[in-house]
Amino acid sequence: MAEQSWQLRQGERLVGTLVLESGDMFWSDCHFEPGPAWEEFAPLFAASRDAWRRGDEGAALAADETIYAQDLLLVPDSGGAPIAEFLIRIEGEVARFRH
Repeated sequence: MAEQSWQLRQGERLVGTLVLESGDMFWSDCHFEPGPAWEEFAPLFAASRDAWRRGDEGAALAADETIYAQDLLLVPDSGGAPIAEFLIRIEGEVARFRH
């Protein structure tokens, strides 16, 4: 079976690459490789992660909405339609998304 991977993009800007490691019914667990635009987006993902960890649901949902508002796309490396509506978490080299 061929490796599944996606480019996380904002327009022409590459935020990073996600390579599928495992998945279940809801979440796809991936290895994350930062791209040239990652540094700009890293604080948004850190804010979401930190809010969820401290149990501040309001701040966490607001952080997730801020990420969603960035118009990010998951573009399959194998071709096919980009995924525009998804929830994503990134921490270090680990990424998870569901759509």
